[in-house]
Amino acid sequence: MSSDNPEPTSQTTAENGRNPLLVLAGFIVLGLALTLIIFGGSLFGKDEATETAVTDNNSPSILQQVPAFEPAETTINRLPTGGDLLAVGDLAYDFVLTDIDGNLVQLSQLSGKPVIINFWATWCGPCQVEMPELEAAYQAYQDEELVILALDQQESLVDVAEFFDEMDLGFTAVLDDEGLVSELYGVANILPTTFFINGEGQVTAIHRGPMTQAIIDDYLANTLPAAN
Repeated sequence: MSSDNPEPTSQTTAENGRNPLLVLAGFIVLGLALTLIIFGGSLFGKDEATETAVTDNNSPSILQQVPAFEPAETTINRLPTGGDLLAVGDLAYDFVLTDIDGNLVQLSQLSGKPVIINFWATWCGPCQVEMPELEAAYQAYQDEELVILALDQQESLVDVAEFFDEMDLGFTAVLDDEGLVSELYGVANILPTTFFINGEGQVTAIHRGPMTQAIIDDYLANTLPAAN
């Protein structure tokens, strides 16, 4: 028996309605996709790898790859012939200074003569006591052409000249205006300090502190030409 309203077939249901299972599956797939997009890095261990790169002491960092800064060797303004501190047996360092008369005095120009280099200052009490002893030695060894260079430490020409006039000293006073020769010879503030140099320019003795004429005589015994 025919009917005016036939029953819907399964095909009609699929076309006119949605299968609940398919809708649910679609939402699940969409949720997984969003999760991967938002949290994908963490899920695959990206943060862990980043942390390892920062905290792993075995992995060279940028700072470890850059060579350490090596500061340039500290230097001072020395004369060209500067070097290590002088010792007995060394060749004396050459220098050029001006005496109180305005003449240039160069140590190497005194080759062949025994030389006493005395580092001093007018304010130095022991230096004042020692000066007459140096003068006595200077007068006693004129025949051996002894030269005494009294290197004043950074004082004015007027002060040094007045001191030599008052003490009636006949040997040569030179002005170490900037203290460079004192620095070169390693004297610093140890005054008086005296170097004995033979005619070949070799240091034969170094004395720190004031000397008597007897002490000077002993040092000159190994410095004068007659003793060589």
